[in-house]
Amino acid sequence: MVTVHPLPEGFTEIEVFAIGTALLVEALLGFCLNGLTIISFRKIKELRTPSNLLVLSIALADCGICINAFIAAFSSFLRYWPYGSDGCQIHGFHGFLTALASISSSAAVAWDRYHHYCTRSRLQWSTAASMMVFAWLFAAFWSVMPLLGWGHYDYEPLRTCCTLDYSKGDRNYVTFLFALSTFNFMIPGFIMLTAYQSIHQKFRKTGHFKFNTGLPLKTLVICWGPYCLLCSYAAVENVMFIPPKYRMIPALIAKTVPTVDAFVYALGNENYRGGIWQFLTGQKIEKAEVDNKTK
Repeated sequence: MVTVHPLPEGFTEIEVFAIGTALLVEALLGFCLNGLTIISFRKIKELRTPSNLLVLSIALADCGICINAFIAAFSSFLRYWPYGSDGCQIHGFHGFLTALASISSSAAVAWDRYHHYCTRSRLQWSTAASMMVFAWLFAAFWSVMPLLGWGHYDYEPLRTCCTLDYSKGDRNYVTFLFALSTFNFMIPGFIMLTAYQSIHQKFRKTGHFKFNTGLPLKTLVICWGPYCLLCSYAAVENVMFIPPKYRMIPALIAKTVPTVDAFVYALGNENYRGGIWQFLTGQKIEKAEVDNKTK
């Protein structure tokens, strides 16, 4: 006998189904695209460069975001969270870990591109590996804090997935949010802004624009901005007056990051795209040098 669980408060049947479907589509598309990025890096020798190791780091983090979305989608179709309070904490930690690693890795790519195009210095394997490890350890540090009492993971408004609890807005939340947003959103955003502005000026001097220098930062702001705005507003005002279905929208927007990143950093990269094409068709890419250029 199948147990039918009641609808989460504030949601209709169609809204729960729509959110679950959106999460599932985002997870499937993002996982396939980033999985292709990872496999191509592993299989195609020409793609295995220090610069592309940082692109790989983004793809790994984004695959993690997709797995997190898969779990949320499954729970949404069930109408409840089936993994208990401990599972909620793990889900929240995993979601934050992969999201913060993705943001930090994107900033690392910006730093690498700045040196590649503006200082003409070539990234070494040891530096790339160190940057990748630092990005993940840095993300792990901030993600584990709510498990230790600074901040707290709890259910999203739909109560079928877990994230940072912004419902209280107390001092513990405010101090954690301020530190979290400073080190994991503002500073990476500043690195990306200054790096890509310098690259843009360099391109203007040469008259040869090799990629859209504004796209990576726009991706960061558009995808993560609404969620950061919601959490920041919760630090000064009670956001619980906002209907639950509207508070789910920033989370759904953030879950588009894996798909967008795949187009910005892998499929939008001329040579990486050639490597993916080689993996899929067996046709050799003509240019062996992979230098993170984007059309």
